[in-house]
Amino acid sequence: MFRLLKYLILLGLLACGAAAAWLHQFAHEPLRLATDPVEFTIAPGNSLRGATRQIVRAGVDMPWWAFEAVARVAGNPADIKAGSYELRAGATPLDLLGKLMRGDFALAEIKFIEGWTFGQVRKAIDAHPRVRHDTLGLSDADLIRRIEAPVGHPEGWFFPDTYVFPRGTSDVEILRQAYRSMEKRLNVAWEQRQPDLPVGSPYEALILASIVEKETGRPEDRPLVAAVLVNRLRTGMKLQADPTVIYGLGAAFDGNLRKRDLVTDTPYNTYTREGLPPTPIALPGLASIEAVMKPPESGALYFVARGDGSSEFSRTLEEHNRAVTKYQRGGRP
Repeated sequence: MFRLLKYLILLGLLACGAAAAWLHQFAHEPLRLATDPVEFTIAPGNSLRGATRQIVRAGVDMPWWAFEAVARVAGNPADIKAGSYELRAGATPLDLLGKLMRGDFALAEIKFIEGWTFGQVRKAIDAHPRVRHDTLGLSDADLIRRIEAPVGHPEGWFFPDTYVFPRGTSDVEILRQAYRSMEKRLNVAWEQRQPDLPVGSPYEALILASIVEKETGRPEDRPLVAAVLVNRLRTGMKLQADPTVIYGLGAAFDGNLRKRDLVTDTPYNTYTREGLPPTPIALPGLASIEAVMKPPESGALYFVARGDGSSEFSRTLEEHNRAVTKYQRGGRP
C-alpha cells in the first residue's frame, strides 16, 4: 500500500511537472492569429475568463484555460484593464498578459487643421471610425455643455493639432482636450502680449488670430498680416477682411466672392462694420495667436495677394492701389 501511494505521488509530481513545462512553453511561444493584427475590446467589469474568451473569439487561437492559468500564475487578474487592444504576429501569451495589465491600449489619432471651422471639426470627428460617438445629433450648444466649456459659441475654441487617443475614446473627451489645449495656449500668450494691443480680452485676440489664420497664404507673411490688422484696429479703420465676409455668407458662399457680397451687411462683414466680428471664423494655430499678441513694428495698413501665396504690403492707399493693379489686374488700371 505504501509503495502504491509513493507511486501515485510520483505520478502526480511527474504530471504536475509536465503540465508546468507545457504551460511554460505555451507562455513563451508566439500565438497563432486569425489576422494580423487582431483587434479586441475588453469591456469594463469583465472577468478574466470573460476577457480571455473575448480574445479567443476575436481571433487569437489559444486554449482559453491555458491563458487563464498563465494569468493567474504570472500576474493578478484584477489588474487587467478594460479597453481596446491590438495584438500583432509574434506576440506570446506573456506579451498579451503584459498588454492587458499595463493598459497598453490600441491607439488612434485625429487631426484638427489650422483654418478649419468648427463645422469641419465636427464632420471629421463624426466620421472617425475609432471614436465613440456620443455627440452625434447634438446641437453645438449642447455639445459645449457636454465638454463643460464656459463659452457661448464654439468657433475657434479647439486647438488645431494631432490628438492621439485609445480606440473607443468618446468624442466628448477628445473635444474637451482640444478645448483645454486652446484655452491654455491662449491664456499663456495673453499673459505675454504687448501692452498696447487694441484688443481687450483673450477672446478678442482669438477672434483676430482666426482672421490672421485665414488671411495668411505663407507662414513668413503671418506677422505682417497681424501687424496690418492691428494697425487698422488702432486707427479705427475697417478690417475689410474677405474671410470674415465669406464666413458670414455661410452655405450661400459658392466659392466666388462678389462685389455685392462686400456691401451686403452681416455681423461678419468687416467691410460694412467696424471692429472685430462677433466670434472667431476658424481655428487659429499657435503661430497666428502669437503673431496677434506680439505683432512686429510696421506702418503697413494694406496687403494684397501676389498670386503665389505671398502678399504685398503697403503703407498708403496709393501704394496699395498700385499693388492691386500689378498683381490682381495684370497691370491694367
